[in-house]
Amino acid sequence: MSDRDAYIALVSSLPSSERLFASKLPPLSRLRLEMRLSALTPDDQATLAQIEDVLRWRSYAMDVTSGQAIARAKKLLVHLESETLRHIVVERLDVRTVIAALRLRKQGNGPPTRPWGYSRFTRYIAANWTDPTFKLGGRMRWLPNAVTLLGQQDPLGLERYILDVTFRQLQRHAGNHLFDFEAVVIYVLKWNIFDRWAQADAYAAISRFEGLAQAALGDFADLSLEEV
Repeated sequence: MSDRDAYIALVSSLPSSERLFASKLPPLSRLRLEMRLSALTPDDQATLAQIEDVLRWRSYAMDVTSGQAIARAKKLLVHLESETLRHIVVERLDVRTVIAALRLRKQGNGPPTRPWGYSRFTRYIAANWTDPTFKLGGRMRWLPNAVTLLGQQDPLGLERYILDVTFRQLQRHAGNHLFDFEAVVIYVLKWNIFDRWAQADAYAAISRFEGLAQAALGDFADLSLEEV
């Protein structure tokens, strides 16, 4: 079987990922996904691993510095041959950098002077720090809503919204790639969005349960659930 035929078979075997957030769980487990991804060539497997390494938060250790994260992103973009995949990575890094800037500003910080994000707009953001959307609202139509959600103290709503934004970015590229390596990468990145939302939703459910339990404990409210 040729690589092209193998990739057609691989993409055809993947469950639909169109209904974002419609299910509590990703459309298939990571183990089953990895089994299907074994059909990729070694070079493509390595490239996919690099992309996930840069874009997936869990890939970063707690003590990783901004400089190290930036260097990782630069290394990936230098070696990516696919223009589509470069666009996808750049778009995601733009979103991540803007959200980081919004959170820094909300905490009362001024414009960063040291390396803090990897984006086409880092200097522009710093130069327009006091503008609600860093004067990027016209280029990033989703940004005003993100600012509103952040101001409403709704972290789960903000996370869901940003995941939806990144999903729609992937959708725009998916139409041009049906049975090639780019299509596989797009699917895996969508899977990661499903997985991230499932985890965030579970964490929120645990937090709500703990709040109700603490209220019900009354005089014993100082005890944590871990201590019970």
